[in-house]
Amino acid sequence: MARITGSYPDDLNLLIEAGVFGGKSNALHEFVREYFADHENERIAAAVALYERERITLGDAARVADVDRWTMRDLLREHGVELRFGLVDEDDAASEVEAASGLEFEDENSETEESPAK
Repeated sequence: MARITGSYPDDLNLLIEAGVFGGKSNALHEFVREYFADHENERIAAAVALYERERITLGDAARVADVDRWTMRDLLREHGVELRFGLVDEDDAASEVEAASGLEFEDENSETEESPAK
């Protein structure tokens, strides 16, 4: 996760001290979550812009936009952004592997079913 250095309102320390937030990182996470909950189009615009600038992959763009990859692909097309196919470099490959590792698939052949005898 990236580190951010900057100034923040003095009240934030008081809110942390009161137990409203677990820390500055927790507060920032909550602020961003709340902002994007109220500004969904901004979240999508950010994902589209980052993908178009080749800063993130399709999987990352989907995560930023909080949609699945298929929806993200459609959103990119709606915004006139050309899809990139293939991996750009090793970092891109590692990012795709990380994104894929979080996916869950249902197995059609559960382990409790027996294979038909031949």
